[in-house]
This record gives sequence, C-alpha cells and structure tokens, in this order.
Amino acid sequence: VEILWFALLVFRQMSDFFFPPRNFFTKRTKELKPALHSAPGWKLFGKVPPRENFQKDSKIIQQEYEARTGRTCKPPPQATRRKNFEFEPLSTTALILEDRPSNLPAKSIEEALRHRQEYDEMVAEAKKREIKEAHKRKRIMKERFKQEENIASAMVIWINEILPNWEGMRTTRRVRELWWQGLPPSVRGKVWSLAIGNELNITHELYEIFLSRAKERWKSFSETNSENDVEDAGVSVADREASLELIKLDISRTFPSFYIFQKGGPYHDLLHSVLGAYTCYRPDVGYVQGMSFIAAVLILNLEEADAFIAFANLLNKPCQLAFFRVDHSMMLKYFAAFEVFFEENLPKLFLHFKSYSLTPDIYLIDWIFTLYSKSLPLDLACRVWDVFCRDGEEFLFRTGLGILRLYEDILLQMDFIHIAQFLTKLPEDITSEKLFSCIAAIQMQNSNKKWAQVS
Repeated sequence: VEILWFALLVFRQMSDFFFPPRNFFTKRTKELKPALHSAPGWKLFGKVPPRENFQKDSKIIQQEYEARTGRTCKPPPQATRRKNFEFEPLSTTALILEDRPSNLPAKSIEEALRHRQEYDEMVAEAKKREIKEAHKRKRIMKERFKQEENIASAMVIWINEILPNWEGMRTTRRVRELWWQGLPPSVRGKVWSLAIGNELNITHELYEIFLSRAKERWKSFSETNSENDVEDAGVSVADREASLELIKLDISRTFPSFYIFQKGGPYHDLLHSVLGAYTCYRPDVGYVQGMSFIAAVLILNLEEADAFIAFANLLNKPCQLAFFRVDHSMMLKYFAAFEVFFEENLPKLFLHFKSYSLTPDIYLIDWIFTLYSKSLPLDLACRVWDVFCRDGEEFLFRTGLGILRLYEDILLQMDFIHIAQFLTKLPEDITSEKLFSCIAAIQMQNSNKKWAQVS
C-alpha cells in the first residue's frame, strides 16, 4: 500500500509538471482577492463589499452601546458574518466604522463602545453641518431672489419716472431713498453720467482728437526703451504727456483677477485709449497710479466716449483734483476734517490710532485714489459709487468711517503694523448690508457743523 501511495504521489507531481492546469494563474489571482477585500479599518467615500470577518460588526457594537445606555438586548455572539449596514453614512462624511484585522487583538467592549459613540457623534455633527449649510444656501437664494425682484421693480421706476424727469426728481426724498439702496445695473451708467455732469463741455469729437494725439505720441516713443527708462522718463520729463508710456505698465495691474483688462482681453485697448486720451487732455495732471481703476469701473458701465467724459469731469472735482495733483496742503485739510468726524463717531478707535501715531494718510490715500474700487469687491464698490454720485466727496470719507466702524472691535486688538496691513487689504467677505448699515450710523456733523464747513 505504501509503495502504491508513493507511486501515485510521484505520478501526480509529474503530471502537474508536464501538464500544468490552464487556469493556474487565474486561480492564484482569485485566491488573493479575498485578502485584498478584507483589509479592515476606516473606509472613505463609499460602502465596503461584504466580506468574511470574525470580529464584532457595527450591529453588535450598537447593541452593546444600547445595553450600556439602559436598553436590554440579547448578548451578542462572538463571531458573526457582516452582511449589511444598519446605518447609511452621509455622502459628505462616508466614514464607516470597521473592526480591527483578525490578526490583531480584538477591541474590548469599553473601547468598542467608546469608538462607536465617537463615530455617532461625528455623524451627528456632520448632519448638523449639512443641515446648517442647506439652510444657509436656501437663505442666500431667497435673498438673491428678493434682491433681483427689487432691482427689477426699481429699474422700472428709474426708466419710466425718474430719468425722464431728472432735474425735477433727483433731489426728492423718494429718489434719494431709492438711490441709497443701489442703482440697477441697467441704468447705473446713465445715472452716473447725469450726476457727475459735464461742466468741462467735452464732446465725443474732442475725445477722438485727444485719442489721436495719444496714438501719435505712442508711436513716437522709441521701442528700444526699457521699462525702467520709461518710468524714469515719465517722472523726470516736464511734459506730463510722457506718462503715456506708464499706462501700459499699470493696465495689467488693474483688476488682475478679471481677464477683460489684461493684454488680449476685450477691454484692454479700451482702457488704454481712455487713459491715454485723458493724459493728453490734461498734461498738467498726467497719468497717476489709481486712475486706471476709476476708468475701468466707468468703462464697465458706459460707452467709450461717455466713459471718457465722465472720467475727465470726475477727476476735475476738488477732492480728486487735490489728490491726483498731490496738493499736500489740500490733502492735509481733508485728513484733518476726516479726523474731526473720526473722533466724534469712534472715540475709542480714534484714541487707539493716536496711541500708535497712525494717521489717516496711511490708509485713506489708497481708498480715495481709487474710489474704493481697489479695496472693496467690485459690486460693493459700485454701490459706494452710486451714493458718492448722489452726495459728493463727503460720502467718500463717510464710507471710510463706516469701514472703521465695521471692524472697530478687530482693530482695537491690533498694533500699528497689523492695522496698516488690515486696512490696506480689507477682508473679501465684506457685504454691502453690513457696510451700509455702519455707514448709515456715521453722523457727518460736528458741533452743528457739516462736512463742507469743516473741510
């Protein structure tokens, strides 16, 4: 028998050697699959397929947890087959509690219950977060829908009632209140043009003349000049028209997140033309950094020639002219007037700034130069422009005080460096509702003197 058994064994080994089975490798592959699928632990984003596992599953852990919290249940068996899940995890969390591998010691009952409790708390917190976010999205959509309705109804009033009777209705209480809420985008450019006016009597033909002159000057510049030479020339040459070449350097810095003003964008050449024409129109002022932001906002709301007319008249206002011509005496008067109302409205913050010798020029210059279009989100900056066109330069400084009031608690905790950095780059999540509620709380009256009397 032993000889027969030995012969049979030799024959089987020889046959496997010379005639291997066709599905030899496929069998080995199939044998490896269960090992891969049985990898336990925390699984992310999805269900785990059913597998063999001799550790306690989530159902047993849940029963133990219920027993510990006062509920009665039968003692769980030591070995079970996990077939399905009692709890379906949320898509955002998708954390499925798994047992330890079979080659590691099993969790104690206390540890398993603690892990299950932590897991349940995580899922409950995720549910609360998702519900909160859903409510937030619903509220935002509801507010947006309401805002769109208000804009649509206001647009009808502006087009049918106010604009046809502009001179008679612009100063009425009803129009001013409607104006405060923000102009509908479809009529914004028209209202800005009417509010800014055209005291300089600039025509479309005059714009074409100065645009042609700017183009001639661009051609006359040597193409071999480096950017550094251009900057030096723009500062040193008495004729301010030489600052034409500086415009090219600044356009790419204007609203850099918007492709429309970058080279190759649809509004790049348009912005270049308006700024170039103005530089030739007012060589005594020339081009100053910050102008590109103002011109860009006007271009977004007006046609090319109309944007130039509004731009030239806007920069001819006393406040803008003082800043862009760098009239130090006038600028100091504006800063002094601003501090008067600063102390009146925000005494604690005023003293805090004084303790660090932090003067208004550190943050106000950038705000005034660009009319907040660089410091605030564009839609919010446009609403500031709306009321600025209604109230004039006073509203620019009132807006500055509104910003300080909005962030007063934060600024009171900062030192000089952090205050300067914060006010130079304001938070991007600032909303028009919060800002304008703070602006509305600012009183531009001191000892029965209004802004015009103080400034």
